[in-house]
Amino acid sequence: MESDILSGLNPFDIFDREAERLDAFFAELGPDDWDRPSRCAGWSVRDVLAHLAGAELYNHACLDDELDVLFNRLAKEGVSGVDGFNQWCVDTRRGLPVAGVLGEWRRQNGDTRRRMRERGADAMLPTMAGPYPVGLQAFHYASDYAAHADDVGVPVAEGEEPARSQWRARVARFVLAERGSPVRVEDVPGGVRVLLDGRAGGDAREARLSTSDFVEAAVNRLPDEHPLDPELRAALVCLA
Repeated sequence: MESDILSGLNPFDIFDREAERLDAFFAELGPDDWDRPSRCAGWSVRDVLAHLAGAELYNHACLDDELDVLFNRLAKEGVSGVDGFNQWCVDTRRGLPVAGVLGEWRRQNGDTRRRMRERGADAMLPTMAGPYPVGLQAFHYASDYAAHADDVGVPVAEGEEPARSQWRARVARFVLAERGSPVRVEDVPGGVRVLLDGRAGGDAREARLSTSDFVEAAVNRLPDEHPLDPELRAALVCLA
């Protein structure tokens, strides 16, 4: 079963850790640091924080079972689609003091993490895709936080990196399997072997990736110059 891939991982502890890493990083930034560009095209470090703060509107709508209320509000604002929502979250906070946006994110995300942990991993949560287990949703949130931490340059201690890459890779493998992806992922020394079955008579695609490169592929952060086959690269994106 797909869930066996995640056996032994605590989604709430992982989510807490990634939130704590971001919080500690943001707390140390000076006035000039917030305007540095991030890896997210067109977004500064401040914009990434605004995105995280705004995303709590969705997280709380799920927890409160009020997605319809949020969607109605967005429709009135002329906002559509996930990308539109993300940009709206950033744009509506650009004129606010960064300390206020940071405080908003801390309060709202702290509440999200507490409430999810209280409900437990097996409880069901309303989401855009329908009811979904709270624990699995926490893995998605943690993966998003880890990607954005890398986007803004949150340092990772040398001793922490291997375990962090491993849980992120396991979440990516779970999501690929959950979606019925044609990509097969196998452990090999030093990383993974990924195989995309040939379709419509086409050739199969195969590559070996380090664990960290596999994670970067899953969150659509591989550099343009990476030699991975474009079709295989596209098929691996599952957490972006």
